[in-house]
Amino acid sequence: MSRRRQIYEGKAKILYEGPEPGTIIQYFKDDATAFNAEKKGTINGKGVINNRVSEHIFTRLELIGIPSHFIRRLNMREQLVKQVEIVPIEVVVRNIAAGSLTKRLGIEEGSPLPHSLIEYTYKDDSLGDPLVAEEHIACFGWASQEEMQDISAMAIRINDFMAGMFAGIGIKLVDFKLEFGRLFDGDFSRIILADEISPDSCRLWDIETNEKLDKDRFRRDLGGEAEAYQEVARRLGLFPDGVSEVLDLDSERKKRGK
Repeated sequence: MSRRRQIYEGKAKILYEGPEPGTIIQYFKDDATAFNAEKKGTINGKGVINNRVSEHIFTRLELIGIPSHFIRRLNMREQLVKQVEIVPIEVVVRNIAAGSLTKRLGIEEGSPLPHSLIEYTYKDDSLGDPLVAEEHIACFGWASQEEMQDISAMAIRINDFMAGMFAGIGIKLVDFKLEFGRLFDGDFSRIILADEISPDSCRLWDIETNEKLDKDRFRRDLGGEAEAYQEVARRLGLFPDGVSEVLDLDSERKKRGK
């Protein structure tokens, strides 16, 4: 990794220049942050699991017509993606009341919403990713009306697909965050799904027990973060030879500097 040109390092990933023009290598870290990076830590093996989970979901979404930046997984922690211009809006899709929604509106956590709710936040860590309306997005030119129509339509389709996929393995899709980017072809651009979809960006609860299987275990000091991430991967059938064996191999490779 040291011989490659680093483009950007975020809270959960590092981006490197890709092998071909218009590509980027996305490296998944074990670093965990919460509350706009006020709380920091690590979740052992998180990067390996998020890489595999995100690959799985993006690949399946592509099959139902959701275009994304994902090209292919390169190894346990890296995937090759298309270079896009990120739209500075985070899209939050909610099915059940949790997180900031319960605090803002005084709704009891776990209350099913009458229908899925889409919220938008302005992607700026220094401002705490403030909640914005579509009027703000249009006023400041963060995305065009046509782009927002594409974004909202894809968000709804993604939610419908993922809710069914997770329900099939005994998990409630409480809410999740999406990011989108502009893929350019000359002067023309189109909106595609970007970033990642993983237990970092989703709230996932066991259907029977409501046990949290996502980053809320880290946010709330519940413990068992690594086991929760591994359980999601296990239910998705992503590590048929065992998660622990893959994580042990990853640990050995990191020790050797590979």
